Amino acid sequence: MRFAPSSRRVRAAVAATAAALTVTGLGAGPASGAETPVDRYVALGDSFASAAGVPDQVDSACARSSRNYPALVNASLTPAAHRDVTCGGATTVHMTSSQNASAPPQFDALSTDTDLVTLTIGGNDIGFADIIVRCVSLGLFNPFGSPCKNSYTWTGTDRLAATIDATAPKIAATIDGIRQRAPHARILVTGYPAILPDDGTNCPSVVSIARKDAPWLRDTHKRLNAMIATQAAEHGAVYVDTYTRSIGHDVCKPSGTRWMEPLVTDAAAPFHPNAAGERAMADAVLAATP
Repeated sequence: MRFAPSSRRVRAAVAATAAALTVTGLGAGPASGAETPVDRYVALGDSFASAAGVPDQVDSACARSSRNYPALVNASLTPAAHRDVTCGGATTVHMTSSQNASAPPQFDALSTDTDLVTLTIGGNDIGFADIIVRCVSLGLFNPFGSPCKNSYTWTGTDRLAATIDATAPKIAATIDGIRQRAPHARILVTGYPAILPDDGTNCPSVVSIARKDAPWLRDTHKRLNAMIATQAAEHGAVYVDTYTRSIGHDVCKPSGTRWMEPLVTDAAAPFHPNAAGERAMADAVLAATP
């Protein structure tokens, strides 16, 4: 998801607001379930795939880590060729358009001999950074209510739900575009791991998301994953569930247990997977690789 500008935006917005107010298996690397050798593997996606902020960052322009899940998958499968073009801030637009001077269209990495593709995309299409900034900021003013939900639904329509629905054709077109360029590839499309507790609770001492906003945000997250899963199934790709195994490892959990980092951290970009979270995503991908 969007990292290079967004983590600064999140921190700045929360700091300004505050000032105005006064699964399993962390010990082992991913085990490959692959039986068919992979010859050419291409990784596409946003900052959840690039591992924004996770040490060591090997591409500052794209917030890409040497410990992101594509790197772990590559190390396990040992394909003859591997291209990781994941980039923080990527949307579906950046599959066919340049993102910055050093990030050409991600689809440029695909070829007719590509036989495995992983894709993590959609979060920035629905405005992940803006959602975080708004909900974290509004939660400081009204910690027990649902100020963020109210701001997105005051017209009587849930604008985030509508945006997710409107993003579905973009995900579909992305999968179809991969198939056109890599007709023999197995396409694995991941969902997004849990950011907030799955039981709908919040942790105001760690993240200033209001009590009644937390379950709504959880449901919105699940709606996004369900949409991605549906598009994968309808367009000949395999959906990789990274959410289920991440339950109990959200931002509210202590360091060493959490796979998702809170606002103040040096282990990853805020509200992004840390190294353990990337390892868990790699495990999920490898489990789906024949």
